[in-house]
Amino acid sequence: MPLHQEACWLFLSPHSVAVTPRGCIGRIAYCVGAIAADVKPSRGTLYALGAITSVQLGATVARHLFAFLGPSGTVSLRVAFGAAILLAIARPRWPRFDAAQWRAIVFFGLIIAGMNLCFYQAIARIPLGVAVTIEFIGPLGVAIVSSRKALDFAWAGMAAAGVALLSFSGGGAVTTLGLLFALAAAAGWASYIVLGQRVGRLVPGPDGLAFALAMGGLALLPFGVAGAGGRLLNVRNLALGLVVAILSSAIPFSLEFAALRRLSRQAFGILMSLEPAVGAAAGFLFLGQRLSLRDLIAIGLVMVASAGATRTAHPPAATDVP
Repeated sequence: MPLHQEACWLFLSPHSVAVTPRGCIGRIAYCVGAIAADVKPSRGTLYALGAITSVQLGATVARHLFAFLGPSGTVSLRVAFGAAILLAIARPRWPRFDAAQWRAIVFFGLIIAGMNLCFYQAIARIPLGVAVTIEFIGPLGVAIVSSRKALDFAWAGMAAAGVALLSFSGGGAVTTLGLLFALAAAAGWASYIVLGQRVGRLVPGPDGLAFALAMGGLALLPFGVAGAGGRLLNVRNLALGLVVAILSSAIPFSLEFAALRRLSRQAFGILMSLEPAVGAAAGFLFLGQRLSLRDLIAIGLVMVASAGATRTAHPPAATDVP
């Protein structure tokens, strides 16, 4: 799937993820060696910010759905509808994968399921902005480890300081269990990036992710049934689950794709570093979640670390993708 004669894979992530192997942090498109040839920064910036906003709005709708389905039921619907959307977009033919390809796809699907389940369990217990910030450590860590520059370890220290501040937040806003779920989601996001590269090499095009997301939906089904039972089939709940999937997957997928065609990899990654702030704003405006000054400083530290790591990262070498 060429983009301006550079190799680019577009992967719709479970609750969306987009990262280049070294430094470009986003949530929907997974792009290797893609460099925008037709740079239109103003419009591209709006598209990128729109994608970030849509993802966080999706999380706030999901948080309201917790009252009816709980985190497990909500994430089950979200991933199932997300898989249906991607399958409709990709329209893959039933492939003849070999054993190695199926193993990678199934494992990838389990990573997708675990990452989303942990993230939804986290935002059920801690403020959205805090959960998004902690989860962001996953792709940030992959970017820093891949670069191995001395300055990047300073960015890692800054991010660690931010997470430490959030961990010791006062007033009970951050519970230990919520923090652990957010850290597990961060580990899942990092695993998603690393394994996504392997699946992308083994399975050409979007078919690998489409089937992996379907596998993730199947893996989450028992959790959804256990958490929500027959309420999963309630028409209102189904409609809200579809809204969550559209806001978290379909709309950001389209907007980030448009943004990547107009922005440089570095500019796109820096814009994605605003996501924790947008998550905090969405939590405040739509969920009534107030953060302390220390929380805001901590979020700022992680944002600066993310933008700095993106700014100083070496551009990845272009990779030919069949």
